[in-house]
Amino acid sequence: MDEIEYVWSVLGGDAALTTRVARAARPEVLEARLPVRALASACVSACALAAAELAARRAAPGGVPAVRVDDGAVAAAFTSERHLRIGGREPVSFAPLSRLWRTADGWVRTHANYPHHRARLLAALGLARDTEDARAVDAVGSLLAGLPARSVEETVYAAGGAAVALRTPEEWAASEQGRAVAGRPLVERGVLDASPARTFAPVPPSAGALLPAAGLRVLDLTRVIAGPVATRTLALLGADVLRVDPPGLPELPDQHVDTGFGKRSATLDLTSDQAAFEELLGAADVVVTGYRPGSLDRFGLSPRALAARRPGLVVARLSAWGAYGPWAGRRGFDSLVQVGTGIAALEGTADRPGALPAQALDHGTGYLLAAGVLRALTEQSRHGGSRYVEVALARTAAWLSAGPAPDGASGAGRPHGTGGSAGSASADTGDTGGAGGTGDAGGPSTLGTGSGARRVRAAGEAGGPGASPWLRERESPLGRLRYALPPVRFEGGPTDWERAPGPWGADAARWV
Repeated sequence: MDEIEYVWSVLGGDAALTTRVARAARPEVLEARLPVRALASACVSACALAAAELAARRAAPGGVPAVRVDDGAVAAAFTSERHLRIGGREPVSFAPLSRLWRTADGWVRTHANYPHHRARLLAALGLARDTEDARAVDAVGSLLAGLPARSVEETVYAAGGAAVALRTPEEWAASEQGRAVAGRPLVERGVLDASPARTFAPVPPSAGALLPAAGLRVLDLTRVIAGPVATRTLALLGADVLRVDPPGLPELPDQHVDTGFGKRSATLDLTSDQAAFEELLGAADVVVTGYRPGSLDRFGLSPRALAARRPGLVVARLSAWGAYGPWAGRRGFDSLVQVGTGIAALEGTADRPGALPAQALDHGTGYLLAAGVLRALTEQSRHGGSRYVEVALARTAAWLSAGPAPDGASGAGRPHGTGGSAGSASADTGDTGGAGGTGDAGGPSTLGTGSGARRVRAAGEAGGPGASPWLRERESPLGRLRYALPPVRFEGGPTDWERAPGPWGADAARWV
Protein backbone atom coordinates (compact mmCIF):
# COMPACT_ATOMS: atom_id res chain seq x y z
CA MET A 1 0.00 0.00 0.00
CA ASP A 2 1.53 3.34 -1.02
CA GLU A 3 0.89 6.66 0.73
CA ILE A 4 -2.07 7.86 -1.35
CA GLU A 5 -3.77 4.47 -1.05
CA TYR A 6 -3.24 4.56 2.71
CA VAL A 7 -4.62 8.09 3.14
CA TRP A 8 -7.57 7.37 0.85
CA SER A 9 -8.42 4.26 2.85
CA VAL A 10 -8.26 6.22 6.11
CA LEU A 11 -10.72 8.67 4.56
CA GLY A 12 -13.08 5.82 3.71
CA GLY A 13 -12.73 6.26 -0.05
CA ASP A 14 -13.23 3.68 -2.78
CA ALA A 15 -9.81 2.14 -3.38
CA ALA A 16 -10.46 1.90 -7.13
CA LEU A 17 -10.49 5.70 -7.40
CA THR A 18 -6.80 6.02 -6.58
CA THR A 19 -6.07 5.00 -10.18
CA ARG A 20 -7.38 8.46 -11.16
CA VAL A 21 -4.34 10.07 -9.51
CA ALA A 22 -1.13 10.80 -11.44
CA ARG A 23 1.91 12.29 -9.75
CA ALA A 24 4.73 14.29 -11.29
CA ALA A 25 7.60 13.34 -8.97
CA ARG A 26 10.44 15.78 -8.33
CA PRO A 27 12.99 14.17 -6.02
CA GLU A 28 14.88 17.42 -5.50
CA VAL A 29 12.12 19.10 -3.46
CA LEU A 30 11.41 18.93 0.29
CA GLU A 31 14.59 16.99 0.98
CA ALA A 32 14.88 15.55 4.47
CA ARG A 33 15.74 12.37 6.34
CA LEU A 34 12.04 11.68 6.82
CA PRO A 35 9.77 11.22 3.76
CA VAL A 36 8.34 14.74 3.78
CA ARG A 37 7.85 14.84 0.02
CA ALA A 38 5.86 11.57 0.07
CA LEU A 39 3.67 12.80 2.92
CA ALA A 40 3.03 16.15 1.27
CA SER A 41 2.14 14.58 -2.07
CA ALA A 42 -0.17 12.03 -0.44
CA CYS A 43 -2.06 14.67 1.55
CA VAL A 44 -2.58 16.89 -1.49
CA SER A 45 -3.44 13.93 -3.74
CA ALA A 46 -6.09 12.69 -1.32
CA CYS A 47 -7.56 16.18 -1.06
CA ALA A 48 -7.65 16.59 -4.85
CA LEU A 49 -9.23 13.15 -5.28
CA ALA A 50 -11.87 13.94 -2.65
CA ALA A 51 -12.64 17.17 -4.54
CA ALA A 52 -12.85 15.31 -7.85
CA GLU A 53 -15.12 12.67 -6.29
CA LEU A 54 -17.50 15.33 -4.98
CA ALA A 55 -17.39 17.10 -8.35
CA ALA A 56 -18.44 13.86 -10.03
CA ARG A 57 -21.24 13.46 -7.53
CA ARG A 58 -22.57 16.91 -8.36
CA ALA A 59 -21.76 17.67 -11.97
CA ALA A 60 -19.52 15.22 -13.83
CA PRO A 61 -21.63 12.38 -15.28
CA GLY A 62 -18.60 11.04 -17.14
CA GLY A 63 -17.03 9.81 -13.91
CA VAL A 64 -14.46 11.12 -11.43
CA PRO A 65 -12.17 13.66 -13.14
CA ALA A 66 -8.49 12.83 -13.46
CA VAL A 67 -6.19 14.19 -10.75
CA ARG A 68 -2.61 15.26 -11.41
CA VAL A 69 -0.38 16.33 -8.54
CA ASP A 70 3.00 17.91 -9.19
CA ASP A 71 5.61 17.71 -6.45
CA GLY A 72 6.85 21.14 -7.48
CA ALA A 73 3.46 22.72 -6.88
CA VAL A 74 3.14 20.83 -3.60
CA ALA A 75 6.55 22.03 -2.39
CA ALA A 76 5.74 25.64 -3.28
CA ALA A 77 2.42 25.42 -1.43
CA PHE A 78 3.98 23.78 1.65
CA THR A 79 6.42 26.71 1.85
CA SER A 80 3.87 29.32 0.76
CA GLU A 81 4.76 31.72 3.59
CA ARG A 82 8.32 31.96 2.25
CA HIS A 83 7.23 32.80 -1.28
CA LEU A 84 4.70 35.42 -0.21
CA ARG A 85 5.44 39.05 -0.99
CA ILE A 86 3.17 41.92 0.03
CA GLY A 87 3.87 45.04 -1.98
CA GLY A 88 7.35 43.63 -2.58
CA ARG A 89 7.96 43.12 1.14
CA GLU A 90 9.12 39.77 2.50
CA PRO A 91 6.88 38.58 5.34
CA VAL A 92 7.92 38.06 8.94
CA SER A 93 7.91 34.34 9.76
CA PHE A 94 9.20 33.89 13.31
CA ALA A 95 9.56 36.32 16.18
CA PRO A 96 12.94 36.62 17.96
CA LEU A 97 11.73 34.60 20.98
CA SER A 98 10.35 31.77 18.82
CA ARG A 99 13.39 29.51 18.68
CA LEU A 100 15.34 26.60 20.09
CA TRP A 101 17.33 27.28 23.26
CA ARG A 102 20.08 25.33 24.98
CA THR A 103 19.18 24.31 28.49
CA ALA A 104 21.14 22.75 31.31
CA ASP A 105 20.34 19.25 30.06
CA GLY A 106 19.30 19.61 26.43
CA TRP A 107 17.06 21.85 24.33
CA VAL A 108 13.69 23.53 24.56
CA ARG A 109 11.65 25.22 21.82
CA THR A 110 9.48 28.25 22.53
CA HIS A 111 6.79 29.84 20.38
CA ALA A 112 6.22 33.55 20.90
CA ASN A 113 4.95 34.85 17.56
CA TYR A 114 1.72 36.04 19.13
CA PRO A 115 2.09 38.96 21.56
CA HIS A 116 0.18 37.21 24.36
CA HIS A 117 2.43 34.14 24.14
CA ARG A 118 5.53 36.38 24.19
CA ALA A 119 4.23 38.16 27.29
CA ARG A 120 3.47 34.87 29.07
CA LEU A 121 6.90 33.43 28.25
CA LEU A 122 8.65 36.44 29.71
CA ALA A 123 6.39 36.48 32.76
CA ALA A 124 7.02 32.78 33.38
CA LEU A 125 10.75 33.49 33.46
CA GLY A 126 10.40 36.53 35.71
CA LEU A 127 11.16 39.07 32.98
CA ALA A 128 9.28 42.26 32.23
CA ARG A 129 6.75 41.86 29.44
CA ASP A 130 7.93 45.03 27.72
CA THR A 131 11.58 43.92 27.51
CA GLU A 132 13.02 44.88 24.12
CA ASP A 133 13.62 41.93 21.78
CA ALA A 134 17.43 41.94 21.71
CA ARG A 135 17.67 42.22 25.49
CA ALA A 136 14.94 39.60 25.90
CA VAL A 137 16.83 37.11 23.73
CA ASP A 138 19.97 37.55 25.82
CA ALA A 139 18.10 37.33 29.11
CA VAL A 140 16.05 34.28 28.15
CA GLY A 141 19.11 32.52 26.79
CA SER A 142 21.04 33.09 29.99
CA LEU A 143 18.17 31.90 32.18
CA LEU A 144 17.38 28.78 30.19
CA ALA A 145 21.01 27.71 30.03
CA GLY A 146 20.83 26.97 33.75
CA LEU A 147 17.44 25.21 33.84
CA PRO A 148 16.30 21.67 32.94
CA ALA A 149 14.38 21.56 29.66
CA ARG A 150 11.29 19.83 31.01
CA SER A 151 11.13 22.22 33.96
CA VAL A 152 11.03 25.10 31.47
CA GLU A 153 8.32 23.29 29.49
CA GLU A 154 6.09 22.94 32.55
CA THR A 155 6.75 26.44 33.89
CA VAL A 156 5.92 28.15 30.62
CA TYR A 157 2.87 25.96 30.04
CA ALA A 158 1.56 26.75 33.51
CA ALA A 159 1.85 30.45 32.70
CA GLY A 160 -0.22 30.03 29.53
CA GLY A 161 2.74 30.09 27.18
CA ALA A 162 4.08 27.66 24.59
CA ALA A 163 7.29 25.70 25.12
CA VAL A 164 8.27 22.06 24.54
CA ALA A 165 11.42 20.18 25.55
CA LEU A 166 13.29 18.21 22.92
CA ARG A 167 12.51 14.48 22.98
CA THR A 168 13.87 11.58 21.03
CA PRO A 169 11.39 9.45 19.06
CA GLU A 170 11.80 6.74 21.69
CA GLU A 171 11.04 9.13 24.54
CA TRP A 172 7.93 10.39 22.78
CA ALA A 173 6.72 6.88 21.94
CA ALA A 174 7.10 5.86 25.59
CA SER A 175 5.21 8.89 26.91
CA GLU A 176 1.55 8.74 27.81
CA GLN A 177 0.68 11.32 25.14
CA GLY A 178 2.76 9.54 22.52
CA ARG A 179 0.93 6.29 23.22
CA ALA A 180 -2.46 8.02 23.10
CA VAL A 181 -1.67 9.62 19.74
CA ALA A 182 -0.31 6.41 18.22
CA GLY A 183 -3.53 4.58 19.04
CA ARG A 184 -5.71 6.91 16.98
CA PRO A 185 -6.46 6.93 13.23
CA LEU A 186 -4.70 9.49 11.05
CA VAL A 187 -8.10 11.01 10.29
CA GLU A 188 -10.95 10.35 12.71
CA ARG A 189 -14.40 10.30 11.13
CA GLY A 190 -17.88 9.57 12.39
CA VAL A 191 -21.64 10.08 12.16
CA LEU A 192 -23.37 12.17 14.80
CA ASP A 193 -27.06 11.57 14.03
CA ALA A 194 -29.52 10.21 11.48
CA SER A 195 -30.12 13.41 9.52
CA PRO A 196 -31.50 12.86 6.01
CA ALA A 197 -29.16 12.66 3.04
CA ARG A 198 -27.81 15.96 1.76
CA THR A 199 -29.28 17.09 -1.55
CA PHE A 200 -26.86 19.18 -3.59
CA ALA A 201 -27.91 21.78 -6.09
CA PRO A 202 -26.41 20.76 -9.44
CA VAL A 203 -23.23 22.51 -10.52
CA PRO A 204 -23.39 23.17 -14.28
CA PRO A 205 -20.19 21.85 -15.88
CA SER A 206 -20.32 24.70 -18.40
CA ALA A 207 -20.11 27.42 -15.75
CA GLY A 208 -16.33 27.82 -15.91
CA ALA A 209 -14.19 25.87 -13.47
CA LEU A 210 -15.86 22.88 -11.87
CA LEU A 211 -16.38 23.87 -8.22
CA PRO A 212 -17.47 20.90 -6.09
CA ALA A 213 -18.05 23.03 -2.97
CA ALA A 214 -20.09 25.71 -4.76
CA GLY A 215 -23.05 26.93 -2.73
CA LEU A 216 -21.71 25.55 0.56
CA ARG A 217 -21.16 27.81 3.54
CA VAL A 218 -18.13 27.17 5.73
CA LEU A 219 -17.80 28.81 9.13
CA ASP A 220 -14.06 29.04 9.76
CA LEU A 221 -13.08 29.20 13.44
CA THR A 222 -9.40 28.42 12.94
CA ARG A 223 -6.08 30.20 13.42
CA VAL A 224 -2.38 29.91 12.59
CA ILE A 225 -1.69 27.67 9.53
CA ALA A 226 -3.20 24.17 9.43
CA GLY A 227 -6.87 25.08 9.87
CA PRO A 228 -6.68 28.13 7.60
CA VAL A 229 -4.99 25.98 4.92
CA ALA A 230 -7.96 23.60 5.07
CA THR A 231 -10.54 26.37 4.73
CA ARG A 232 -8.47 28.16 2.07
CA THR A 233 -8.69 24.92 0.07
CA LEU A 234 -12.47 24.73 0.52
CA ALA A 235 -12.68 28.34 -0.70
CA LEU A 236 -10.68 27.39 -3.80
CA LEU A 237 -13.29 24.72 -4.52
CA GLY A 238 -16.15 27.21 -4.44
CA ALA A 239 -17.28 27.34 -0.80
CA ASP A 240 -18.34 30.61 0.79
CA VAL A 241 -15.82 30.69 3.64
CA LEU A 242 -16.27 33.18 6.47
CA ARG A 243 -13.44 33.26 8.97
CA VAL A 244 -14.52 34.51 12.39
CA ASP A 245 -12.03 35.59 15.07
CA PRO A 246 -12.39 37.13 18.53
CA PRO A 247 -12.08 40.92 18.16
CA GLY A 248 -9.25 41.17 20.69
CA LEU A 249 -7.11 38.38 19.24
CA PRO A 250 -5.95 39.41 15.76
CA GLU A 251 -4.14 36.99 13.50
CA LEU A 252 -0.52 37.72 12.57
CA PRO A 253 -0.89 40.06 9.57
CA ASP A 254 1.37 38.23 7.11
CA GLN A 255 0.00 34.84 8.15
CA HIS A 256 -3.52 36.14 7.55
CA VAL A 257 -2.58 37.17 4.03
CA ASP A 258 -0.96 33.85 3.18
CA THR A 259 -3.94 31.76 4.33
CA GLY A 260 -6.72 34.26 3.56
CA PHE A 261 -7.17 33.65 -0.16
CA GLY A 262 -10.76 33.01 -1.18
CA LYS A 263 -12.23 33.97 2.21
CA ARG A 264 -13.95 36.79 4.00
CA SER A 265 -12.77 37.77 7.50
CA ALA A 266 -14.97 38.98 10.34
CA THR A 267 -14.78 39.37 14.11
CA LEU A 268 -17.35 38.21 16.62
CA ASP A 269 -17.34 38.06 20.42
CA LEU A 270 -18.98 34.78 21.33
CA THR A 271 -19.51 35.90 24.92
CA SER A 272 -21.69 38.86 23.91
CA ASP A 273 -22.76 38.08 20.33
CA GLN A 274 -24.09 34.54 20.73
CA ALA A 275 -27.24 35.39 18.78
CA ALA A 276 -25.18 36.54 15.82
CA PHE A 277 -23.20 33.31 15.92
CA GLU A 278 -26.37 31.21 16.06
CA GLU A 279 -27.63 33.02 12.98
CA LEU A 280 -24.43 32.12 11.14
CA LEU A 281 -24.61 28.54 12.35
CA GLY A 282 -28.23 28.24 11.25
CA ALA A 283 -27.20 28.66 7.61
CA ALA A 284 -23.81 26.91 7.70
CA ASP A 285 -23.02 23.60 6.02
CA VAL A 286 -19.57 23.10 7.56
CA VAL A 287 -17.95 24.36 10.78
CA VAL A 288 -14.17 24.07 11.12
CA THR A 289 -12.53 24.72 14.49
CA GLY A 290 -8.83 24.94 15.31
CA TYR A 291 -8.67 25.92 18.97
CA ARG A 292 -7.43 23.74 21.83
CA PRO A 293 -9.79 20.80 22.51
CA GLY A 294 -12.48 21.77 24.97
CA SER A 295 -11.78 25.50 24.82
CA LEU A 296 -14.89 26.18 22.71
CA ASP A 297 -17.21 23.74 24.48
CA ARG A 298 -18.50 26.43 26.84
CA PHE A 299 -19.91 28.19 23.78
CA GLY A 300 -21.74 25.06 22.69
CA LEU A 301 -19.25 24.33 19.90
CA SER A 302 -18.54 20.65 20.48
CA PRO A 303 -19.45 18.52 17.43
CA ARG A 304 -22.55 17.01 19.05
CA ALA A 305 -23.77 20.34 20.40
CA LEU A 306 -23.36 21.97 16.99
CA ALA A 307 -25.09 19.11 15.17
CA ALA A 308 -27.97 19.18 17.65
CA ARG A 309 -28.66 22.81 16.71
CA ARG A 310 -27.88 22.38 13.01
CA PRO A 311 -28.70 18.82 11.87
CA GLY A 312 -26.87 17.83 8.70
CA LEU A 313 -23.75 19.80 9.63
CA VAL A 314 -20.19 18.66 8.97
CA VAL A 315 -17.96 19.55 11.93
CA ALA A 316 -14.19 19.44 11.40
CA ARG A 317 -11.76 19.84 14.30
CA LEU A 318 -8.03 20.35 14.37
CA SER A 319 -5.65 20.33 17.33
CA ALA A 320 -1.92 20.21 17.92
CA TRP A 321 -1.57 17.25 20.30
CA GLY A 322 -4.92 15.51 19.82
CA ALA A 323 -8.18 15.68 21.74
CA TYR A 324 -7.07 12.92 24.12
CA GLY A 325 -4.29 12.13 26.54
CA PRO A 326 -2.70 14.40 29.16
CA TRP A 327 -1.59 16.96 26.58
CA ALA A 328 -5.01 17.40 24.96
CA GLY A 329 -5.43 20.88 26.39
CA ARG A 330 -1.91 22.12 25.64
CA ARG A 331 -1.04 24.82 23.18
CA GLY A 332 0.97 23.64 20.24
CA PHE A 333 2.39 24.69 16.90
CA ASP A 334 4.13 22.82 14.09
CA SER A 335 7.61 23.74 15.36
CA LEU A 336 6.75 22.59 18.89
CA VAL A 337 5.26 19.30 17.71
CA GLN A 338 8.40 18.60 15.68
CA VAL A 339 10.48 19.05 18.84
CA GLY A 340 8.17 17.13 21.15
CA THR A 341 7.62 14.07 18.95
CA GLY A 342 11.26 13.43 18.09
CA ILE A 343 11.25 14.81 14.54
CA ALA A 344 13.72 17.55 15.44
CA ALA A 345 16.06 14.94 16.90
CA LEU A 346 15.77 12.77 13.78
CA GLU A 347 16.43 15.70 11.45
CA GLY A 348 19.33 17.09 13.46
CA THR A 349 22.84 16.00 14.35
CA ALA A 350 24.45 14.73 17.53
CA ASP A 351 25.13 18.36 18.48
CA ARG A 352 22.00 20.21 17.41
CA PRO A 353 18.33 19.52 16.71
CA GLY A 354 17.10 20.06 13.16
CA ALA A 355 13.79 20.73 11.46
CA LEU A 356 11.76 19.69 8.47
CA PRO A 357 12.23 21.65 5.21
CA ALA A 358 8.71 23.05 5.58
CA GLN A 359 6.03 23.37 8.22
CA ALA A 360 4.82 20.08 6.80
CA LEU A 361 2.77 19.05 9.83
CA ASP A 362 0.69 22.21 9.49
CA HIS A 363 0.24 22.07 5.74
CA GLY A 364 -0.18 18.30 5.51
CA THR A 365 -2.74 18.23 8.31
CA GLY A 366 -4.61 21.11 6.68
CA TYR A 367 -5.02 19.20 3.42
CA LEU A 368 -6.04 16.07 5.34
CA LEU A 369 -8.73 18.06 7.12
CA ALA A 370 -10.05 19.53 3.86
CA ALA A 371 -10.08 16.05 2.33
CA GLY A 372 -12.03 14.75 5.32
CA VAL A 373 -14.64 17.48 4.92
CA LEU A 374 -15.04 16.78 1.20
CA ARG A 375 -15.42 13.05 1.79
CA ALA A 376 -17.94 13.71 4.57
CA LEU A 377 -20.02 15.82 2.16
CA THR A 378 -19.96 13.04 -0.43
CA GLU A 379 -20.95 10.44 2.15
CA GLN A 380 -23.74 12.71 3.42
CA SER A 381 -25.20 12.85 -0.07
CA ARG A 382 -25.41 9.05 -0.08
CA HIS A 383 -26.17 8.07 3.49
CA GLY A 384 -27.12 11.23 5.41
CA GLY A 385 -26.10 11.99 8.96
CA SER A 386 -24.34 14.92 10.55
CA ARG A 387 -20.62 14.17 10.36
CA TYR A 388 -17.43 14.96 12.20
CA VAL A 389 -13.80 14.87 11.09
CA GLU A 390 -10.84 15.23 13.45
CA VAL A 391 -7.10 15.54 12.86
CA ALA A 392 -4.05 16.45 14.95
CA LEU A 393 -0.55 17.65 14.11
CA ALA A 394 0.93 15.07 16.48
CA ARG A 395 -0.88 12.25 14.68
CA THR A 396 0.43 13.48 11.33
CA ALA A 397 3.89 13.57 12.92
CA ALA A 398 3.50 9.93 14.01
CA TRP A 399 2.61 8.96 10.44
CA LEU A 400 5.61 10.83 9.04
CA SER A 401 7.96 9.29 11.59
CA ALA A 402 6.68 5.82 10.71
CA GLY A 403 7.50 6.05 7.08
CA PRO A 404 4.76 7.38 6.45
CA ALA A 405 2.97 4.31 5.04
CA PRO A 406 2.19 1.84 7.86
CA ASP A 407 3.37 -1.21 5.91
CA GLY A 408 6.81 0.32 5.29
CA ALA A 409 6.27 0.69 1.55
CA SER A 410 7.78 4.15 1.65
CA GLY A 411 10.97 2.89 3.25
CA ALA A 412 10.63 3.82 6.89
CA GLY A 413 13.96 4.53 8.48
CA ARG A 414 15.98 5.10 5.33
CA PRO A 415 17.11 8.56 4.18
CA HIS A 416 14.80 10.52 1.90
CA GLY A 417 16.81 13.17 0.11
CA THR A 418 20.14 14.42 1.22
CA GLY A 419 19.88 13.98 4.97
CA GLY A 420 19.90 16.07 8.08
CA SER A 421 21.93 19.15 7.32
CA ALA A 422 20.51 20.12 3.96
CA GLY A 423 17.05 21.06 5.13
CA SER A 424 17.59 21.58 8.81
CA ALA A 425 17.22 24.73 10.79
CA SER A 426 19.94 26.42 12.71
CA ALA A 427 19.14 25.27 16.21
CA ASP A 428 19.31 28.74 17.74
CA THR A 429 17.04 30.53 15.28
CA GLY A 430 13.32 30.63 14.63
CA ASP A 431 13.67 29.23 11.12
CA THR A 432 12.19 25.84 10.30
CA GLY A 433 14.61 24.87 7.58
CA GLY A 434 15.24 25.43 3.91
CA ALA A 435 12.35 26.26 1.65
CA GLY A 436 12.44 23.08 -0.34
CA GLY A 437 13.23 24.50 -3.77
CA THR A 438 11.35 23.09 -6.75
CA GLY A 439 12.79 21.83 -10.02
CA ASP A 440 12.54 23.53 -13.39
CA ALA A 441 11.92 20.36 -15.41
CA GLY A 442 8.48 20.58 -16.99
CA GLY A 443 5.85 22.92 -15.64
CA PRO A 444 2.66 23.00 -13.62
CA SER A 445 -0.32 20.86 -14.47
CA THR A 446 -2.50 22.37 -17.17
CA LEU A 447 -5.67 20.74 -15.80
CA GLY A 448 -8.52 23.06 -14.96
CA THR A 449 -9.05 26.69 -15.78
CA GLY A 450 -6.84 29.61 -14.85
CA SER A 451 -7.68 32.94 -13.26
CA GLY A 452 -5.56 35.12 -15.53
CA ALA A 453 -3.00 35.94 -12.84
CA ARG A 454 0.48 36.64 -14.18
CA ARG A 455 3.27 34.08 -13.84
CA VAL A 456 6.36 35.44 -12.11
CA ARG A 457 9.88 34.25 -11.41
CA ALA A 458 11.11 33.74 -7.87
CA ALA A 459 14.82 34.29 -8.31
CA GLY A 460 16.99 34.91 -5.31
CA GLU A 461 14.65 33.54 -2.66
CA ALA A 462 14.81 30.61 -0.28
CA GLY A 463 12.86 28.35 -2.61
CA GLY A 464 15.13 29.01 -5.58
CA PRO A 465 14.12 29.92 -9.12
CA GLY A 466 12.58 26.49 -9.62
CA ALA A 467 9.48 27.61 -7.68
CA SER A 468 8.47 30.15 -10.32
CA PRO A 469 6.05 27.98 -12.32
CA TRP A 470 3.85 27.75 -9.24
CA LEU A 471 3.87 31.41 -8.21
CA ARG A 472 1.57 34.22 -9.33
CA GLU A 473 1.07 37.94 -8.74
CA ARG A 474 -2.18 39.82 -8.36
CA GLU A 475 -3.55 43.04 -6.92
CA SER A 476 -5.37 42.97 -3.61
CA PRO A 477 -6.80 45.39 -1.04
CA LEU A 478 -3.49 44.90 0.82
CA GLY A 479 -1.26 45.73 -2.14
CA ARG A 480 0.28 43.67 -4.90
CA LEU A 481 0.76 40.08 -3.79
CA ARG A 482 3.05 37.32 -4.91
CA TYR A 483 1.84 33.94 -3.70
CA ALA A 484 2.01 30.20 -4.26
CA LEU A 485 -0.72 28.65 -6.37
CA PRO A 486 -2.90 25.92 -4.90
CA PRO A 487 -1.54 22.42 -5.53
CA VAL A 488 -4.98 20.75 -5.53
CA ARG A 489 -5.70 20.06 -9.21
CA PHE A 490 -8.23 17.91 -11.06
CA GLU A 491 -9.48 18.01 -14.64
CA GLY A 492 -11.86 20.90 -15.15
CA GLY A 493 -11.26 22.24 -11.64
CA PRO A 494 -10.01 25.64 -10.43
CA THR A 495 -6.35 26.61 -10.56
CA ASP A 496 -6.47 29.81 -8.50
CA TRP A 497 -8.65 31.53 -5.95
CA GLU A 498 -11.37 33.87 -7.12
CA ARG A 499 -10.81 36.28 -4.24
CA ALA A 500 -7.63 37.86 -2.91
CA PRO A 501 -7.31 38.26 0.86
CA GLY A 502 -8.48 41.49 2.42
CA PRO A 503 -7.78 43.14 5.78
CA TRP A 504 -8.26 41.02 8.87
CA GLY A 505 -11.73 41.44 10.41
CA ALA A 506 -12.93 43.87 7.73
CA ASP A 507 -16.02 41.94 6.63
CA ALA A 508 -19.42 41.74 8.26
CA ALA A 509 -20.21 38.63 10.30
CA ARG A 510 -22.98 37.46 7.98
CA TRP A 511 -23.47 35.30 4.93
CA VAL A 512 -23.75 36.92 1.52
